[in-house]
Amino acid sequence: MSSNYQAPLRDMLFAMREIGGLDTLRTEADAFDDDLVEAILVEAARFSADVLAPLNQVGDRQGCRWDDGRVSTADGFRPAFDAFREAGWFAMPAPQQWGGQLAPTLLNTAVLEMWKASNLAFSLCQMLTLGAVEALRRHADADLCRRYLPAMVAGRWTGTMNLTEPQAGSDLAAIRSRAVPDGDHFRITGTKIFITWGEHDMAENIVHLVLARLPDAAPGVKGISLFLCPKFLVNDDGSLGARNDLVCASIEHKLGIHGSATAVMSFGERDGAIGWLVGEPGQGLACMFTMMNHARLNVGLEGVAIAERAYQQARGYALERVQGRTLGRAEGDASRTIIGHPDVRRLLLDMKSRTEAMRALAYFVAGQMDRAHTGGDASAAALVELLIPVVKGWCTESALGVTSAAVQVHGGMGYIEETGVAQHLRDARITTIYEGTTAIQANDLVGRKVRRDGGETLRRLLATMRADAQALGTHQDALLQSIATALGRGIAELDRARTWLLAADEREAAAGAVAFLQLAGTVIAGWLMARAADAATAQLPAAEDAFLQAKRSTALHYALHVLPQAAAFAESAVLGAQSTLSLSDAQF
Repeated sequence: MSSNYQAPLRDMLFAMREIGGLDTLRTEADAFDDDLVEAILVEAARFSADVLAPLNQVGDRQGCRWDDGRVSTADGFRPAFDAFREAGWFAMPAPQQWGGQLAPTLLNTAVLEMWKASNLAFSLCQMLTLGAVEALRRHADADLCRRYLPAMVAGRWTGTMNLTEPQAGSDLAAIRSRAVPDGDHFRITGTKIFITWGEHDMAENIVHLVLARLPDAAPGVKGISLFLCPKFLVNDDGSLGARNDLVCASIEHKLGIHGSATAVMSFGERDGAIGWLVGEPGQGLACMFTMMNHARLNVGLEGVAIAERAYQQARGYALERVQGRTLGRAEGDASRTIIGHPDVRRLLLDMKSRTEAMRALAYFVAGQMDRAHTGGDASAAALVELLIPVVKGWCTESALGVTSAAVQVHGGMGYIEETGVAQHLRDARITTIYEGTTAIQANDLVGRKVRRDGGETLRRLLATMRADAQALGTHQDALLQSIATALGRGIAELDRARTWLLAADEREAAAGAVAFLQLAGTVIAGWLMARAADAATAQLPAAEDAFLQAKRSTALHYALHVLPQAAAFAESAVLGAQSTLSLSDAQF
């Protein structure tokens, strides 16, 4: 019953090259050639397996401990954090100007998957810190950048986002925290909840980015500004000064991700926490949204990572667990592990195909990000905007199914906590809510992305997908032809739903939004799996190997078992609003 993790380097590199387009990327960091990319991935795989993965269950069982405003992390987390920082992993994605390495987003995505798969709770600290770095780099003045960014990029100080308040939830327009001018800074008061890594013992300082209102602020989202509010004030020479007027009032007792403290932060219990304005007054949400695409990509990547970890554990258990006589095997056959049972094989192949499809989608979008950011590719930028909510929503929802299947493979041992597989299911459940619920992602997809441009970006993507399916259908390989047929049907269903969505009223569109997101994710990932099968087929004559053969079989399984669900999602999206909106409030 091993819960060890080994990064799937072969599949990661395959997805980076064949789906993400690694070989065609041109970035500011030209030093990242093939040899360096592979060396980085190998070393990250070693660190994730040897240092982070063994702490995953430790963090889950011990959690974080709160004592009078101080938070202690689980055993081993502080030494791991020190080793992580000293090895330079913290700085890898950050700008070179502030001590980072500015690695391509596609490479960062593969490395981040390893951190998240090996220890999701640990990985969140870096993710949020680098998100705060991005917001400061783009919007803070030169003095704030000089004072804070080098230490944050180096990992000596960590960062947080303080958005949510008890009365507001996801409705940021209802934020009440206040920021009152006081000379060259502001005095901030208010309470924030769900602040990941809001307090801990791993870094010297914690830099909080806080949304608050100025005294004369307009109501609603237009009156929200962004402020930098450190745990310890920073002197001119960069040394730490006095403790700021902010405290961790408590930490949440959560379903999962126990190794990461989720804090209730109280600002200004005495004179007001000292903070500095980031960006222009009233532009707080705009400043935060500059980092939103990367944040949502990374949370979608959490779905990929947890699914991979759960699949590996289920596969290992199925290969070791002896129970019953499997169908089609001789009575005296000593090989009686449960992987011989047809339904266990179905579960495992379903987990494997969905996880590889999720990885393909995330890596495809990461590659498009690189093209948009460094090459100025407008079509790539449009694709990123369209697909980010799909990555976040579909990958995390898919991870729920994969981790649930992992519990099923374990049978009764699946819900025994000592096995470790239940942790993956609990952790995955949180990712569907983190950085915006699935409904928020779905409404973003149908409202801001598809309907706003008249469905044009999606139409162009569908045209590319249709052309690929038609080309695949003419291939002499029967397996590729079968995949092309299934993909063609899925594309037709997505196009049908797109046409309906553009004609529906706003309430009907919202009622079908989650089904539409599931449809889009299922079909677009199916297209990428078809591309993977085509690439694997092209390589096989020159390099006959088990990985490429399995890639073809996995893509076929996705086409025959997952893509047919597109019809059901399309039916729910197009026809489901009538029943969804039929009851009065009192009838529920």
